[in-house]
Amino acid sequence: MTLVDVINLFDTDEKCRELLVRLRWPNGIECLRCKGPVTELATEKQLFYCKACDYQFSVTASTIFNDSHLPLQKWFLATLLLCEARKGMSANQIKRTLGISYKTAWYLCHRIRAAMKEVDRPMMDGTVEVDETYIGASERTFSKPGHGDCKKQIVVGIRQRGGDLRFFHAQDVKAGTLAAYVRECVSEDVDVIVTDELNTYPTAFRNTSFAAKHKTIKHKSKVYVDGDIHTNTVESAFSLLKRGIIGTWHRISAKHLAAYLDEMTFRFNRRKSHALFLDTLRHMVTAPVLTFERLTA
Repeated sequence: MTLVDVINLFDTDEKCRELLVRLRWPNGIECLRCKGPVTELATEKQLFYCKACDYQFSVTASTIFNDSHLPLQKWFLATLLLCEARKGMSANQIKRTLGISYKTAWYLCHRIRAAMKEVDRPMMDGTVEVDETYIGASERTFSKPGHGDCKKQIVVGIRQRGGDLRFFHAQDVKAGTLAAYVRECVSEDVDVIVTDELNTYPTAFRNTSFAAKHKTIKHKSKVYVDGDIHTNTVESAFSLLKRGIIGTWHRISAKHLAAYLDEMTFRFNRRKSHALFLDTLRHMVTAPVLTFERLTA
């Protein structure tokens, strides 16, 4: 799906709504309250009515699109721009491209990111790499990341070679924190887990099935590849994230960092999919409402 395709295929609100209906209810429209059959009302906004519970609703009700006055074509264009830009797109660029206010563009981007938060996360196996990186606060500090007044934020990355990627905004790199992320993402049937020589990894894997499968690459000794033992795969994902921060978003607050990580992993894990745009829209009509008050609380 290209920008020209979206402009030509979804040039009216009605066409946009027709696609959302197919994505939200592939097996037929049902009432949001009682799940019963509904009838379509002859209105501009394609309203549906359930006689059983006397409820009227539209395809955008109780979704990311809820209570938005922005034309659906602009929603579709913003969605395509975000999911096709490898390093993301800033709210300022969306503002200029779509001709909307910065506040609208910022809120729009965050609602799309909220829909990109993956619910189904298959466990990783094969060869898995785990690493951590530190972003933000370019000034020199005497405190280590995760301690004292250091302003750097910690991102833990877990990537299966030839498979999915996970990013986490971590508060520290203690053994318990790393162990929790690994248990959440990695199957016990994994072949190998590769990390660098950070001293908390052996402690994190102690007394688990991962201990015997843990391999270490010693970066401090300037060894970066030892046969199949390396963390270059997850580090390439870190590189893409940092290029997005430096070249696209420029500045990310710690409060919203997790949302940007969700966007990056969602797009990265579907980078070879020809249905990325439709898959993103499908998540947008099934994700819960994100109000401006909750976003800025």
